[in-house]
Amino acid sequence: MKKFFVILALITLLGLVGWQVYEKVTASAKRPTMRPRDIPVAVEIAQVRKITIRDVGLFTGTLKPRAQFIVAPKIAGRLEKLLVNIGDHVKRNLLIAVLEDDEYLQQVDQAQAQLVVAKANLEESRNSLSITSREFERTKVLRKKNIASESDLDAAQARYQVQNAKYKVAMAQIVQNEAALKAAKIRLSYTRIHASWETGNNARVVGERFVDDGALLAPNTPIVSILDIGTLIAVTHVIERDFSKVSVGQEAVISTDAFPGEDFSGKIVRIAPLLNERSREGRIEIEIPNPGDRLKPGMFVRVHIEAAKHDNATVVPMTSLTERKGRRGVFLVNPGERKALFIPVTVGIVDNEWAEVLKPSLSGSVVTLGQHLLRDGSTVILPGEKPKPSPKDRIKQRVPGTGTGPPKGGKQ
Repeated sequence: MKKFFVILALITLLGLVGWQVYEKVTASAKRPTMRPRDIPVAVEIAQVRKITIRDVGLFTGTLKPRAQFIVAPKIAGRLEKLLVNIGDHVKRNLLIAVLEDDEYLQQVDQAQAQLVVAKANLEESRNSLSITSREFERTKVLRKKNIASESDLDAAQARYQVQNAKYKVAMAQIVQNEAALKAAKIRLSYTRIHASWETGNNARVVGERFVDDGALLAPNTPIVSILDIGTLIAVTHVIERDFSKVSVGQEAVISTDAFPGEDFSGKIVRIAPLLNERSREGRIEIEIPNPGDRLKPGMFVRVHIEAAKHDNATVVPMTSLTERKGRRGVFLVNPGERKALFIPVTVGIVDNEWAEVLKPSLSGSVVTLGQHLLRDGSTVILPGEKPKPSPKDRIKQRVPGTGTGPPKGGKQ
């Protein structure tokens, strides 16, 4: 009998436990299901603004002199004296180097002596020609009087013709020796080397020095390089996508690490008519005035070129742009309803901070942080607001044993 009551008590206890489990399962099944868009999302927002926005391309390049050439001798010789050094300013046609000229002076003297000899030969030939000419004329007169024979006349004529030919040769030798003297003097002048150029600034600067005094030089051996750095050329390369945005005459702003925080103005002067087949880039040359020669060839520069400028443009922060189903847009917040609506947008000019919205027309606030958790129509919690209890939290407070507060009838 005692055993029977024990079994009955166990059955009753199991029944009560089963009933409690059934009640909880039933209560859970009756709770409302929370959809993702019903869960408030804490976000940060920013105002849609009207500003002036610029499409500025950033390129890198190197500074080069506007003009550069190598000074080299036209003749061989030993460098007797180099009169300039690196960094020296030189003017047009300035004497910058002298070669030993002993050999070339001797060549001039020799050519002058040969010219003197040629002139003496010419004088001798002139006298001989005069004598033979008179003899020939007398012989012709005597032949008419039958005093001289025909052979005498022929001999006189032959002597005249020979002497006339010698006279012409002597005259040609004069011209030849005068030319030789002129050439010798020109070679002598080549021992004095000048920095000469036709166009550009009258003053330039020595960039490099390649030899020292006493060096034996062959023709065209580099001595120094001369640079025009009063105006520099920034050489950069533009990719195919940006090539249509640049044009000759376009303004550019140049900066360099040598002068942090300082900008230099320039203008595009040349654009290559072709692109490199491998890199798909085209060469751009920008002319930069360089008063005081502060900028130097070889410096690394950053070039900013403004391709477009839109005044009173509607812009949103770059961080507000997002994508949903392959469409680019922003989440526009309705402060009254605390709802975020996804608005597809057409983007115009973009810089590091702002993106221009071409359409549709926007106003109000857009989500800048937290949009990855949003769907169209999601509820949002704006900065400074405390989140309200969700339906799930309110249900927990009503169901016994699931709330966080004290049990009914208890003391706090």
